[in-house]
Amino acid sequence: MASLPFLEDIFPKNLLYAAIIRSPAAKGVLKNIEVPPLPEHFTLVTAKDIPGKNRLYDTNIPILAEKNLAYIGEPVAVLLGHDKPKLEDIIIRCNVTAEEETPVFSHDSLDEPSAIREIISGDVAGAFEASGKIVTGSYKTGIQDHWYAEPAGAASWWNLPVENDTDKTGGKKSKKVMSSGEEKNMIIRTATQWPYHVKNSVALVLGLDASSIIVEPTSLNLHMDGKLWYSSFLACIAALGTYVTKKPVRLILNKDEDFFFTPKRFSSNINISSLIDEKNNINASIIDISVNLGAHAVNEKEVLDQICFGSLGFYKFNNVKITAKTYRTNIPPQGPFSGFGLAQGLYAIERQISQIADIINIDPAELRKNIADPRLINPSKNITTGGELLNAVTKMSDYYRKWSSCELLRQSRKEKALEKGEAPRGIGIAMGFQGNGLLNYGEDKGNYSVEVTLTKESILEIKSSISSPENFQKIWQKIAAEIISIPPDMVRVISGGAPDSGPSCASRNITTITKLVEKCCVAIRKQRFHDPLPITVRRSVKPQSGSLRYDSWKVMDVNGFIKPSLAAAVVEVTIDLVECVPRIRGIWLAVDGGKIISKHRAKRNLTRAAAQALGWAFTEDIEYVNGILPEKQYNNFAIFSLFDSPPIQIEFLSTDSGEPKGIGELPFTCIPAAFMQAVSQAMNHCFKSIPLKRNEIWEILQLKNDIPTQVTAK
Repeated sequence: MASLPFLEDIFPKNLLYAAIIRSPAAKGVLKNIEVPPLPEHFTLVTAKDIPGKNRLYDTNIPILAEKNLAYIGEPVAVLLGHDKPKLEDIIIRCNVTAEEETPVFSHDSLDEPSAIREIISGDVAGAFEASGKIVTGSYKTGIQDHWYAEPAGAASWWNLPVENDTDKTGGKKSKKVMSSGEEKNMIIRTATQWPYHVKNSVALVLGLDASSIIVEPTSLNLHMDGKLWYSSFLACIAALGTYVTKKPVRLILNKDEDFFFTPKRFSSNINISSLIDEKNNINASIIDISVNLGAHAVNEKEVLDQICFGSLGFYKFNNVKITAKTYRTNIPPQGPFSGFGLAQGLYAIERQISQIADIINIDPAELRKNIADPRLINPSKNITTGGELLNAVTKMSDYYRKWSSCELLRQSRKEKALEKGEAPRGIGIAMGFQGNGLLNYGEDKGNYSVEVTLTKESILEIKSSISSPENFQKIWQKIAAEIISIPPDMVRVISGGAPDSGPSCASRNITTITKLVEKCCVAIRKQRFHDPLPITVRRSVKPQSGSLRYDSWKVMDVNGFIKPSLAAAVVEVTIDLVECVPRIRGIWLAVDGGKIISKHRAKRNLTRAAAQALGWAFTEDIEYVNGILPEKQYNNFAIFSLFDSPPIQIEFLSTDSGEPKGIGELPFTCIPAAFMQAVSQAMNHCFKSIPLKRNEIWEILQLKNDIPTQVTAK
C-alpha cells in the first residue's frame, strides 16, 4: 500500500477554492448573509442549495445553518472562487446578521441534560449509613486539541461518465443516475478514519445513491480520533460546492479555523464520594458525571457509556450509584478523542483511589493490589491479575524505594517552608484499560466486513476500507504468509471497492480487522486445494449483546470490551520552584496487550501516546471563554513534545492470549492520573483537575511558605 498524499498536494483541473462564511453569534436566528458583488466565476452556496437532507449522517448536525445558530463559527454559507487571494478578501467583507439569543457556555447553568445514564447496584443509601470514612473528590478534565500534520479539509470533483459495472454472475448492474441523466461518480478526497461515513454523509446531503460516491482517503497522520465525523462534515460542504458549480472544489481550513472551530477532547466534571470501611475496602460509592459536548452533542450515547465504564475502573463496589449526564451548550461541537470518555472516567477513579490511600495512610500501590481485580472487566482465566501488573511496573521503576523516600520528605515538609533551591520530588502510580471498539452503533447497524481474494496468479488481495496512519499491510502480510504459505510480497491491500470495515478507532484495526483478515485467510487455506482459483471469502463482525459488570449494559455491543488490554503506569517528577513547573524524571509502563505482533511499532505508538497524554495533563492549557478560544491561547498554545520527556520504559507482560489487543490509548487511561499523583506528593497537596496550571503550583507554594508564620501566631 503506497503512502497516501496530503490534501494540500491535490490540485484537480479547473479547481475552485472554498471558504466558509461563519456565524458571529453563539445562539440565535440567522437573518441575513450580506456578500459584496461577486466577480465572474465566484459562487455563493447556502443551505437552500442543498438538494438532499441538511444533516450529517447519523447525527443532527446541519451542514450549513439555515435558521437556528448554535455556536460562534458555525458554517452558514460557503463561497467558491478560482482566485484564492481574492476569495479571502471577499470573505473578510461578508457580513452575517442574526437575532441573538442568550447563549449557554457551561453546563453548570443548565437544569436539563440532553441525555442521562444511571447505574445502580446494591443499597447505596443504606451503605452510607454504616460507619467508616467518607472520601470525596471533584475531578475535572479539560479540553485538548489534536495533532494534525495539515489542517482539516476535503476536495471533491465529478469523474468522467462510466460504463455500467458487470456483476460476478456476468450480468449488468444498474446504477442510479443523477437527475440530469448523466451517470457520474463523485470523487471525495479527505483524511478520514471512516470512508463509509463520508460516503453515506455526502450521499445523504446530495440526495444521491451512495454507490455514486467514491471516497479516496488522504494521509491521516496523527489524528487522536479527531477525524471520525468532522472529515465527513467538511466533505459534505466541498461536495455541495461541486454539485452546484459542476467543478472541482477544495476546502482546507486555515490554521486559525482549524484551532478555533474543529472538535476538541470534551471536558468533564466527575464527583465521587466513597465510603471506606474498617478493612479499607470501598464499601460504597456515589459517582456523578457531567459532560459538556457543546453544540449538537455528537456521540453522546457512546460518551456516556464509556465514561461510566471508565469511572468504575478495576475496583469492586459492593454498592454503587452512577449518574452521568451530557449537556448541549453553545460552544463548537466537541469530539470523542482517543477514548470516547473512558480516559476521563479512569482519570477520576484513579485519582480517587490515590486520595483514599493518602487519607488512610497506605502506599497507593499496595491499596490497589488489595482492591483491584481486572477480572471484573474480563472474567477470562488467562487475564493478567492486578498484582502481576503492579509488580511489573513497580519493579522496573524501583517504585517502592522511591515512594518511601518521597513520602519521608513530604512528611518532613509539613510544618516548614520550602527552601530556596529545593526541588520537591514525587512519584505516582495508576492503572488503566482499553477496549477495542465501540459500545453503540448507529444507522449502519454495526455490521462491518473484510473481503479477501486469492487470485489465479496466487496474489492475495485484502479489501478493507480502513484508513490509518499505521501501515497494516506488513502485519497482514505476515499473517497471510503464515496461514496460506505465500511470500509476503504477494499480498495486496486494496481500499477501492472494499466493504464497509467500520471506523478506524479504538484500536479496531489491529484487533477486530486483523482478526477478520485472519479468519478469511484460514477459510481460503481450507478451500484452495479443492476449489478453483480465484477464491473470495468475506467475513463480518456484528454487534454482540452481553454484560459489562452490571446489567445496564446488556443491550450493547460488547465485542470490543470482551478482551480489553491493561496497563499500569508510574511517573516520577521533581518540581521546579522557580518556573513552577513539574520536571518529569521517568515514565514506566507495564502493558498486557495480548499478542504483540511488532514490538517496535507497539513501543513507538505507546511512546507517542504517552507524550500526548502528558500534554492533556499539563501543557495544553486551553478553555473556551464566552464560546470561543481566546486568541492569546492560540498564540501561546504548546503541545508536549517527546523531547520534553525522558525515554519511556515499556514492558509487555507475556500472556496466554493468542490475539492482539489494542494498546494505543492505554497511556491516556493511566499516565495523567499517575502524573498528577506524583505532583501531589511532591507539593503535599491533592491536585484533582487537569490540565495542571502553573499558577496552581505557585498558589500552593505561597501557602506552604506562609505555614510557619501561621503556626507561630497560633
